[in-house]
Amino acid sequence: MSAIHHDLAHELPEFKEKIHQLKLEDNHFSKLFDEYHKVNSDVLRLEAENIPVTDAAFETLKKQRLNLKDKLYNILAV
Repeated sequence: MSAIHHDLAHELPEFKEKIHQLKLEDNHFSKLFDEYHKVNSDVLRLEAENIPVTDAAFETLKKQRLNLKDKLYNILAV
């Protein structure tokens, strides 16, 4: 597995300034952002360190990351 960075700045570069603003001003967005960052870090660590994990557990983490990204995008796109 190769580690691909999925941080929001890379995923949604058009919202970079708005992400920064909302992290400072919106508690809900900030909480979702922190949760996304943690899940993303977990996925990247599993990939980079080749840590044994079941396919189902790994897919669950990736789906959780995608769900959080969708929620963050919906806030940003308003």
